[in-house]
Amino acid sequence: MSAGFALGNLASVIEVRSAEADLVSALKAGSEDAFASLIAQYHQPIYSVVARVLTDPEDAPDVTQDVFIKVFRHIRNFHGESSLRTWIYRIALREASNQRRWWFRHKCREVTMEAQQDANSGQPTLCLKDTFVDDRISPFEFAAKAEIRLRVEAAMRQVPEPFRTVVVLRDLEGLAYEEIAEILHVRIGTVKSRLARGRSVLKKNLEDFVTAAPRRPSRASATSLEHGLERGLREEAG
Repeated sequence: MSAGFALGNLASVIEVRSAEADLVSALKAGSEDAFASLIAQYHQPIYSVVARVLTDPEDAPDVTQDVFIKVFRHIRNFHGESSLRTWIYRIALREASNQRRWWFRHKCREVTMEAQQDANSGQPTLCLKDTFVDDRISPFEFAAKAEIRLRVEAAMRQVPEPFRTVVVLRDLEGLAYEEIAEILHVRIGTVKSRLARGRSVLKKNLEDFVTAAPRRPSRASATSLEHGLERGLREEAG
């Protein structure tokens, strides 16, 4: 039974790698259909990661667009040393890091007029980020209460880098330690230490929320963010 399961897993891995190789070949050949397929497959997870590691999540649409532009321009330089997903995540985190540096140098000094304009018009405004919302259920869309989601996201942004990125990749995106280490070009031990530090800071920021979590009557309304945090706490306890 176990041998059959192992063979099934191996066949699945081979099939995934073969499909990825076909996609990469089509991308290198300039196929628009292949690029559309790539965006359909990776847009939502990349947008999710970028939005959570940026200082200002409203920059996520532009940064996500830049990521796929970089992928399109540099796909010929991809030679399969890592998986395609790892390569794309690496580009995404690099672009997000560049945007954070720009924000601290420039944008943090700006004063936006968006709220005042909306108040004067009296009409609801569709933000650019709303055009990127995926109607399908995503890990973060399980949130039952907007105020909880906002509170947790705000606490996440208080976690300093590089700890925040590791928490996002592990607890929110569910990536394996090995894959995170490959994306960030660090040792697995470094990933685990950063994760422990990030979880510690986040737990402190959400101390009241985490304490109250077991008393909430309905677990069906819990967000995936809660599940990620709870899983992290179980890992630490183990």
